[in-house]
Amino acid sequence: MSARLTGWGLALALGLGMTHGVDAREIKIAHVYDKTGTLEAYAKQTQNGLLLGLEYATKGTMTIGNDKLVVIERDNQGKPDVAKAQLAAAYSDDNADIAVGPTASNNALAMLPVAEEYRKILLVEPAVADSITGDKWNRYIFRTGRNSSQDAIANAVALDKEGVSVATLAQDYAFGRDGIKAFKTAMKHAKIVHEEYLPINTADFTAGAQRLFDSLKDKPGRKIIFILWAGSGNPFKIADLDPKRYGIEIAAQGNILPAMVPYKQLVGMEGATYYYYGIPKNPINDWLVAEHQKRFNSPPDFFTAGGMAAGIAIVEAIKKTGGKTDTETLIKAMEGMSFDTPKGKMTFRPEDHQAMQSMYHFRIAADPNLAWGVPELVRELKPEDMNVPIQNKR
Repeated sequence: MSARLTGWGLALALGLGMTHGVDAREIKIAHVYDKTGTLEAYAKQTQNGLLLGLEYATKGTMTIGNDKLVVIERDNQGKPDVAKAQLAAAYSDDNADIAVGPTASNNALAMLPVAEEYRKILLVEPAVADSITGDKWNRYIFRTGRNSSQDAIANAVALDKEGVSVATLAQDYAFGRDGIKAFKTAMKHAKIVHEEYLPINTADFTAGAQRLFDSLKDKPGRKIIFILWAGSGNPFKIADLDPKRYGIEIAAQGNILPAMVPYKQLVGMEGATYYYYGIPKNPINDWLVAEHQKRFNSPPDFFTAGGMAAGIAIVEAIKKTGGKTDTETLIKAMEGMSFDTPKGKMTFRPEDHQAMQSMYHFRIAADPNLAWGVPELVRELKPEDMNVPIQNKR
């Protein structure tokens, strides 16, 4: 209770057992994310998921003990300089206890030094570049999102076979380059014959596709183009250029549902995904799927699950501290902390604060009732199945 109580008012409060309210405060969570820009669709999912996660973990009260959770939104507009400024404002002007975000890896990399400067936690979700919990990491950074190595190791399970030649197509920024670097490191048997990097907003893939075809068409054995792409543009247009005439297949990792519409024409394609709503079997995912369908008339998507994991992690960490939100106490609580999510159990690895989590090897099927290709589970890859490298300099 913020108002002063005197005389009979104080006595009434005491009589009603309300004195606990005097100590109540706001716990401020800043979500600094790509609310506008090329990754807006991803960012909206994360925001929805974050709120659902906070709600689920607090049993609908949005409180921890007597303290109220307040979510502050700040739009980085998909620009690194804006992301840096917005995080600084969240820490200094909003006095945020903890921050979450952003969507794009280049924005995340700009934000990491800000967390270190203000000595406050940035919980990275869903930016994926390895360098975030690698060589650019600092002790104030935690990540519930998967990293490029987790993506790469999982995809290598599906594609890494003797006699296979692979050419890669990715965007020319941190997400694409870190992702392909990790993918190459994870591949132990297949041969990478070409890497194609195109601008993030590429609309015409013809020239890039021709270079990919030329790199593979004369190779013996199985030939695959592995696509790693996020946001605008449709790299699967290269299928219209008929790579099959050279015996070339297309492979890709999981993505948001709209981005998997082209997958419906690629029945049998294998890859790995971070999340698909029909795969995990646990009570939290059951709740997420049911609630998301009820509220948004659609199933939860790729980044909704990640946002929910971030929300749950925040609540569980603060519960673990007994309600304390000072940074050093939170870091101590979060290092090595395990928590349940729509994907099952995650654990923040103490060495780099990366969440160890399951990934899913899939094979695409077509469902006439769904617009997208359905990733059917081949195998769940649990954290102990993946040797995810520690890449920071702690």
